Parts: sequence; C-alpha cells; structure tokens
Amino acid sequence: MTARIAMWSGPRNISTAMMRSFENRPDCAVVDEPFYAAYLAATGLDHPMREAVLTSQPTDWRAVADALVAEAPAPVVYQKHMTHHMLPGFGLDWMAQCRNAFLIRDPARVVASYVRTRAEVTLADIGVVRQHELFEREADRLGRAPPVVEGADVLADPRGVLSAFCEALGIGFDEAMLEWPAGRRASDGVWARAWYAAVERSTGFGPPEADRPPPLSDDLRRIVEAARPHYEALAKWTIAAASRPR
Repeated sequence: MTARIAMWSGPRNISTAMMRSFENRPDCAVVDEPFYAAYLAATGLDHPMREAVLTSQPTDWRAVADALVAEAPAPVVYQKHMTHHMLPGFGLDWMAQCRNAFLIRDPARVVASYVRTRAEVTLADIGVVRQHELFEREADRLGRAPPVVEGADVLADPRGVLSAFCEALGIGFDEAMLEWPAGRRASDGVWARAWYAAVERSTGFGPPEADRPPPLSDDLRRIVEAARPHYEALAKWTIAAASRPR
C-alpha cells in the first residue's frame, strides 16, 4: 500500500530540505506545495512570481485534492504542504488518506527569515495558527497525536530524528535521506527561483541553529507572541521532546 505522507509546515522552516531528503530515497516521489496556486487565486495576494505560480498548478482546490489521493507514482509519496495555503473553504476530507505529520519551528526564527524575502508579514502568513488547527483535527481523527518534528531537532541529529520520524510514519529509514546532490529539481515548484537559493546549494542538512533568534521590531514581536501558544501546543509532542532540555 502506498504511504502518502502529508507534511504540514509553515514557511521558512527546513521544509524544502525535508522534501530533498525524502526525494533522495529510491522509493519516493515528492509533491511541492500543491495548493499554492489555489491559495493565491482565492486570496488575490501578491506573492513573488504570483502569475507564474498561478499558471503552473490547478487553481481549484478540488482538482488538487483529487490528484493527491489518485494512483501513486511510487511506494512512498511525500507531499510538502504549507499550512496557510489551506484556507477555511478548502475541503480536508482527503487528508484521511494520508499519513499526516507536522514540521514546526520557533516563530521568532520563522518571522526573522520570512521578512528577508518578503517585507510584509502577518500572523496568517506564517501558518502556525492553521497548523495547530490541522493538528487538532488529525489528533481527533486518530485518537492520538500525529507525528511532530521540530526543524532544529533534525538539524541537530538528522539520522536520529529522521529514523524516529520514519518509524512513526510506518516506513523504513533510508541512509540516502541524509545527503542529496546540489541543484534544482524538476519536482520543485516554479517559485524555486524566489525562495530556494539556499537549499539548491545544499547537499545535506545544515548545522544547528544559533542559541538565540535575531532581534525583531516591536510589530514583528507582536506577531511572534500571538503565534507562540500555538507553536508550544505542538512542540510538546515532538519526536525529540523527551531528550531536549527544558
């Protein structure tokens, strides 16, 4: 049976590196942010390369959802999703056919990274509130917490955390997940030119993050403060939580 893994992340995490990691498995195909065009079409937001994104993907969420649960091209299919793309009007029933997991990052680091590429940011843009909602929905469906991975934990111990993550997903760990060739992929979204420069240079997971996040303006700190309770609600379920200092 196909293992459809839906990884739910906010922006400016290690989400594309995780996609690279899974794509380097010989048994895995990947899908890069399939709801992006539908999100832009529904919101009218002005994102980098907006028109190119709109013409590269279906703009009807129903067509996207149908494709995600159609016949699979590989034994493992890794779907990289941005939580803020899942607008309230987009249906979620298709998620029951996936093994849903959640990739989190300290919101202060998310915001600091986000504004380096796009000057304006809102709480909705970083997706953590929607991520918490999707987590709770999936936990209710399963009767238990779905897998949660902290990006910083992966960077600190790629082999250990990915091994535990694969076990939680019901698939075997593959050493190929630890390294990959540099460069762009045909599977990358058309928006790669705007967002993927660092990961295109990478050949594996980078070093752990610095101890302290960078300083933020008062406006940005208010966004972080609003996001933090949602982040912390998921952080207590991370795969590496038992071994991380508190």
